[in-house]
Amino acid sequence: MPFYTMPDQEKLFVRRIGEGEPVLVLSGLGMQSWQWLPFLFTSRKKYEFIIPDWRGFGGSKDCAIPDKDAISSHWDDIDSLIQQLKLDQFILIGYSMGATTAMHGMKHGGLGQKLKAYLHIDQTPKIAVDNTWQYGLFGQKQARFKNLLLDIQTLLLENKFAQQLDDLPSDIRYKLVSLWGAFIELQSSNTYSPKIFKLALNRPLLQKYLLPIQRLDYLLWYVENYLNHDEDYREAISHVSCPTTFFIGRESSLYAETGQTIVAKSLANAKTVYFEHSGHTPLITEPRKFSQEIGKFLQEA
Repeated sequence: MPFYTMPDQEKLFVRRIGEGEPVLVLSGLGMQSWQWLPFLFTSRKKYEFIIPDWRGFGGSKDCAIPDKDAISSHWDDIDSLIQQLKLDQFILIGYSMGATTAMHGMKHGGLGQKLKAYLHIDQTPKIAVDNTWQYGLFGQKQARFKNLLLDIQTLLLENKFAQQLDDLPSDIRYKLVSLWGAFIELQSSNTYSPKIFKLALNRPLLQKYLLPIQRLDYLLWYVENYLNHDEDYREAISHVSCPTTFFIGRESSLYAETGQTIVAKSLANAKTVYFEHSGHTPLITEPRKFSQEIGKFLQEA
């Protein structure tokens, strides 16, 4: 059954592939479930991979936006899915926003006690930067990042009539995509990526492909989530006792390697795998190693 009914009666798309021991896979923002297939294909004979599409993406793109923040909503959906599938002592993989959702479940839903093994991919337990934690999203660049998000939020709120990018006047559309381009440039250590972005920016037919999501109400929902998210999951994840592996990009501009290593060392039963030539997206920059290390994690689990 590809669709599962959530507590608010919306239908969440869940891709299930393979056979054997269940592995729940939680994607990062902007991903769709099919993008995991190249990395999981060789393990499909031993494991069943359960990969939901988040609301607003893929098969779940038409789900309604609930009246709560994105991470709380995602955890509600995952908690419902775990109950419907009767998952217990299962393997969990969480990447980026998926890892944040997992940590939210550890703090508020007792998720840690249900895990047999956990793979945590490039994410911090605390988004905000303050005097207790310097390793939040973008670190010392967080103020600049939040200013960009505030500009995007203002533009979207002033144009709430628009459902899709194409609904906006050309000048507003260009401004929105330009703001998103500034965000891409902020996070990228590769000058080639921003150049490609700027090339597509000046071609109206390509502009919509530069945004991670086409529905502007969903874009606003996710932007506001990262503006206002103030949870601290450091204590919650430190109590996870199952075998845990951290994939950490040495060049991650979003989440500093130092902070992620501190978190990994706070667990009693954790190991770290570093991606020497990667930032926040090792599945793109080091796909072969990414696939091999997932295989090793599953074997050890």
